[in-house]
Amino acid sequence: MEPVRGIIECFSALKDPRQANKVLYPLPEILLLLLAATLAGADDFVEICVWGKQNIEVLRRFFPYKNGIPSHDALGALLAALDPATFRTCFTTWVESLRAEYAAPPERDLVAIDGKTSRRTHNRKQGCEPLHLLSAWASRQRLVIGQQATAAKANEATTIPLLLERLALQGALVTIDAGGATTRIAQTVLDRGADYLLALKANRPALFEATEALFADPDLDLPTAVTDETSHGRHEHRRHVVCYDVAWINPTRSETDSIRFPGVAMVGMVERTITRNGQTNCERHYYVASTRLDPVTFGRAVRAHWSIENNLHWTLDVVFHDDLARLRTDNAPENMAIVRHIALNCLHATKPITSFKNRRKLAGWSTDYLEKVMKGHA
Repeated sequence: MEPVRGIIECFSALKDPRQANKVLYPLPEILLLLLAATLAGADDFVEICVWGKQNIEVLRRFFPYKNGIPSHDALGALLAALDPATFRTCFTTWVESLRAEYAAPPERDLVAIDGKTSRRTHNRKQGCEPLHLLSAWASRQRLVIGQQATAAKANEATTIPLLLERLALQGALVTIDAGGATTRIAQTVLDRGADYLLALKANRPALFEATEALFADPDLDLPTAVTDETSHGRHEHRRHVVCYDVAWINPTRSETDSIRFPGVAMVGMVERTITRNGQTNCERHYYVASTRLDPVTFGRAVRAHWSIENNLHWTLDVVFHDDLARLRTDNAPENMAIVRHIALNCLHATKPITSFKNRRKLAGWSTDYLEKVMKGHA
């Protein structure tokens, strides 16, 4: 029982917004119900309540549930009222204790930052936009380590520093797409004791154009690594090129020069040539980093960044049906997103090594397996 109660106790700082003398269902009981039912395949509050009533004896192994299972309306009202900032902080505390149990990775941590919109959480009648949640993904450990809601994708650049400031990043390499290529974000990463690898696009026009011109010079002899990959009738040839001569990025003539960037140590280019059905397309992507990466390591870090799409966002949509969720009231969408992140982290540590869909089904079919998943040693 103790490991499961330990997860819930990590969220003990959450303040129950209900009047104390009217509480029939204690907050720890509700949190355990939400987590267990989500792991077992429930995707909304109605399904969570149905699962809870069918499996209340399993839940009573951990807490008394003297008054049984709350209604789906009661669950929705509580999730809407809980403070998401405190919930995020508790999540970060819990996941750091989880990371400490993992063996140290053979290479430095890679932390990818990216956003995802839960498409059905909008309410047009009330002028409420859908939830857009920034997530931090530890690629090597395959864990969500933090999240931060933002009003829209356009506001990511101002929200990313808030997320970074809450994370343990010492020694990590932080990767962000082009929306994160700002001096404030780069400096925040450096201040957290980490290095950055940021994609460059037209949002940094002077730096982007100068980097593009640099790699367009055919006479430059720069460190290069090449990879080839063929699958499903598609062949991709990738060329990774790095340049460590970056004195031109931070010229001494002006502190306000538009090309300046804090802590820059290299720029890189990934050239992708894709052949499919007899047609070939070539595209180039440019990056700036605060540490010198050799071409092979640079290429791996760029590829690892997109694991946040495949292992987090895709899993949330396909396995947890996040894009179908219709929660729209106050804080409920963001708080339920945190519950799904907790469930996803628990499932990542489980065996057998099978698809997430099957792991979740196993948790729904076998209460013994579900209990092991929540204890962290299935």
